[in-house]
Amino acid sequence: MDTRIFTLHVLTLCCLMHGSLQGVHQRRLYKELMRNYNPLERPVNNDSHSLTVHFSFSLLQIMDVDEKNQVLTTNIWLQLYWTDFYLQWNMSDYPGVTNVRFPDNQIWRPDILLYNSADERFDASFHTNILVNSTGYCQYLPPGIFKSTCYIDVRWFPFDVQRCDLKFGSWTYGGWTLDLQMIEADITGYIANGEWDLVEVPGRRNERFYDCCKEPYPDVTFTVVMRRRTLYYGLNLLIPCVLISTLALLVFLLPADSGEKISLGITVLLSLTVFMLLVAEIMPATSDSVPLIAQYFATTMVIGSVGHRYSSGSAVSSPRPRRGTHATMDPCGFAELVRLVLRMRRPGEAKIRLACHNATKRQRGSLSSLELSPSPSPLFAAGGGEEDVLRGGGGSGGRGGAVGGSALEVELNQILEEVRYIARRFRGQDEEETVCNEWKFAAAVIDRLCLVAFSLFTPVHHRHPHVGSKLCGGHFQRFLQLILIPAVEQTQTNNADFLSTGSYFLLL
Repeated sequence: MDTRIFTLHVLTLCCLMHGSLQGVHQRRLYKELMRNYNPLERPVNNDSHSLTVHFSFSLLQIMDVDEKNQVLTTNIWLQLYWTDFYLQWNMSDYPGVTNVRFPDNQIWRPDILLYNSADERFDASFHTNILVNSTGYCQYLPPGIFKSTCYIDVRWFPFDVQRCDLKFGSWTYGGWTLDLQMIEADITGYIANGEWDLVEVPGRRNERFYDCCKEPYPDVTFTVVMRRRTLYYGLNLLIPCVLISTLALLVFLLPADSGEKISLGITVLLSLTVFMLLVAEIMPATSDSVPLIAQYFATTMVIGSVGHRYSSGSAVSSPRPRRGTHATMDPCGFAELVRLVLRMRRPGEAKIRLACHNATKRQRGSLSSLELSPSPSPLFAAGGGEEDVLRGGGGSGGRGGAVGGSALEVELNQILEEVRYIARRFRGQDEEETVCNEWKFAAAVIDRLCLVAFSLFTPVHHRHPHVGSKLCGGHFQRFLQLILIPAVEQTQTNNADFLSTGSYFLLL
């Protein structure tokens, strides 16, 4: 037992003696290395030679991708390696001292910075010690949370792949004095992000010439390639988008006189507007690239609005048109052309001629088609005159018969006026029904056109997004000019006719 305790004390004393000797040698080495050392001097044997610096980094985490401000935030450990000619020693002269550490402000270090930094301090790295071995080989590994500018292309959102560049280089040294070389990036310790998948981090070395200097300025650019994970957006954005598109498809199948058609269409438009606002809050306010999903929402809203414009005309009761005017849309125009292209037939086309051809109406057997003229009744023209009829065969010509004949004539005239009034009402109802049927048929034609356009646009947009992008982006403004502006002008004309007709009824 005593022997064991004695052995333990001896080993402890040896360790303390060895540590004290190493501390003495290390202290002496620090003094020798720092003697006449200037941290402003480039550590090379010959000033005409360039100092080679190897650069790389370890990507630990993608912390945030701010699409709105186009800023990428990453957790990175920089790796800089070079050889300092003035920090070399013979290990036999300093037993046990294999390497030493210096603060970065006491010895020379390359001023490698992130060129496209978006941080307020610009240099966001944490300054650590520099590890130096006996050959003068220096290792500098400063960590940091780096914010860099990145162009975010949101055209394929949420199935987009982003490429963000991290450009590092010396701020003051050119290629003739500092030769910056690249080492492949290290992603073995990468921590997965919930929104983005890291694809790769390729790097390249570039040389750029500026107008101020003849020497090249090298830089090392690493490209962080990442793919967006679509599960979150699929559940919260894409699935509702598909359901709303299905509802928009059902809107075109409802009849124009359905009372729920306009309300369902307005509800779909409001839902699409809400989702467009959600997409707009995420995306940057730029006109360089518009997300295809936003273009899809906008095009669906335009197609639905064109269909609702005619459906609203058929749902709202139109006023009685004046002679020689048309208070509704001209059926012989756009709707008639679409009807011929889509090969649609009017209801009862074999019995009723088209109103756009200005043909005469078919003869009706109803009371409204009777010719009620103010000419004398045929009862008075059959015999020898009114008096004979009123006398009941023309037997006597007394005063009482004349009075009775006058009373009967007054009663017959009143009945005739009532019949004329009823006939006018029936004619007016027939005209209003004709106008309403014209609106309904025009709405059915436009709904069929919108249904065909929507059915063709959706598969093309999903299977060939570049075609849908060209159709939405390149010809979207022309589509607005050709479709919406004439519709607005026609609506203004119809409103003016409606107001003038309403004023006419008020005057009556």
